Amino acid sequence: MTRTIRRILLLMLAAPVLAEAQQDAELDAAIDDLVAANRILAAQGILPGYGHVSVRHPTNPDRYLVSRSIAPELVTAEDIVVLDLDSDPVEPGTPRSYLERFIHGEIYKVRPDVRAVVHNHSPTVISFGIGTTPLRPVYHQAAFFLDGIPIWDYRDFGTANGALVDTPARGAALAAALKDRPVVLMRNHGVAIAASTLPLLVGWSIALEQNAEIQSAALARGDDVTYLEFEEEAPGSDFLRAWDLWKRQLGMQ
Repeated sequence: MTRTIRRILLLMLAAPVLAEAQQDAELDAAIDDLVAANRILAAQGILPGYGHVSVRHPTNPDRYLVSRSIAPELVTAEDIVVLDLDSDPVEPGTPRSYLERFIHGEIYKVRPDVRAVVHNHSPTVISFGIGTTPLRPVYHQAAFFLDGIPIWDYRDFGTANGALVDTPARGAALAAALKDRPVVLMRNHGVAIAASTLPLLVGWSIALEQNAEIQSAALARGDDVTYLEFEEEAPGSDFLRAWDLWKRQLGMQ
């Protein structure tokens, strides 16, 4: 056997092991980023005790990662569970996840472009889901929702069971209301945001609340508000610089 053939055979034998190691590394990185997203959003006041964030599985698009049912500021890598797109646990004995996990699974089902989802109860954002004044972008970091924000109304399912998205049917209806947009308001409840990366998701979550605060302050003064306008495709930040800062502030990098 020549040296070249021996080398080829060794590489062929090693390939499955190397591939598995690469997949494990990608999963570990996704879990670390998901823990960071939980901690950052909690520190920024977006997920103070309640709400949840998820990321699509890095090597299996038919699964996603989310924490067990725990306050976001307490999430560690050991708390992350794997669910399928029906929001059922992949492994037996998986700890209980959030009641509203269907928000995540149903959005991932119909939006292959989405790799991260958050449901939160940003207070000023919620105020735009209870009245008639639409939430509109007023500064450049909010350009991602220039096309407007739809509102999903839980009352379409009646009021007997409250406003939670705690069934697959409600999750599917929410995903349908979201369509191809990044944000959907939830009447009398909160908001769901969908993005292509976790840093983008975190940045949009913070920017959305900031925009709501700025718009509310201007409206409270009785101002005629000048809303953001772009004639072409809106520019936007990937929030990677801020993502690194937020992680450093929490001692996570």
